[in-house]
Amino acid sequence: MAADFLFLLPVFFFIALFYAMAGFGGGSSYLAVLALATLPTTEMRAIALVCNIIVAGGGVFHFVRAGEMPWRRALPLVLCSVPAAFLGGRIALPREQFLGLLGVVLLLAGLAMWWRTGVAATKPEEQSVEPEKKQVIGKEVSSGLLGTVLGFLAGLVSIGGGIFLSPVLFLQRWAAAREIAAVTSLFIFVNSVAGLAGQFSKGIEVTWQLMAALAITVLIGGQIGTRLTLRRLSPTAIRRVAAVLIIVVGLRLLVQVF
Repeated sequence: MAADFLFLLPVFFFIALFYAMAGFGGGSSYLAVLALATLPTTEMRAIALVCNIIVAGGGVFHFVRAGEMPWRRALPLVLCSVPAAFLGGRIALPREQFLGLLGVVLLLAGLAMWWRTGVAATKPEEQSVEPEKKQVIGKEVSSGLLGTVLGFLAGLVSIGGGIFLSPVLFLQRWAAAREIAAVTSLFIFVNSVAGLAGQFSKGIEVTWQLMAALAITVLIGGQIGTRLTLRRLSPTAIRRVAAVLIIVVGLRLLVQVF
């Protein structure tokens, strides 16, 4: 790996660590840093998606192992997102207008997440009243629609989409903080795999030595971040870490546009 790219290693490590703490992959920040290394756009996107897959995949593994993945509610959301992400990736919008609107939405969502209290602390199966069958079906349909919309949005901007999903789930009090982080990881993992498959189907070239070095780096950072979430962080801390990261991304988009 060329010496010009060595600065990427510590930066990617800390991106993976902090994003994994919120159940994110870090794709948007990887892309921002890779832009400083003057890599081709196609290679930047491929590297960011590979790092997303590694960090989010590690999170999925640990959350499932810890019993924090609400599969029944997560699957409609995640499965509906994949075809929508594919369709979104085929559409080009005016870049500055779209990024400006997206930056405002993320900034407001992040601020709302930071100040909101009382996020659901119990799992659905721990609630005292079992939901009726119609309510369960209604929630599954709602999750499927949400996954479709956010998957489409993820496809438009070529990232895993967790940065969109997490604030919606927190503000809806969709589940406990660790379960939201778990579902966000799964959402990012699935959509990043789909996006990467689409990238390589076009026949792109990458610097494999650089990709391997960054992959190992984010694997270590992501593992540490996920373990901190499961063992150390309170639900409020998880929510606020996610809020800060979303605010940072929103501000960065607005600075980029204006």
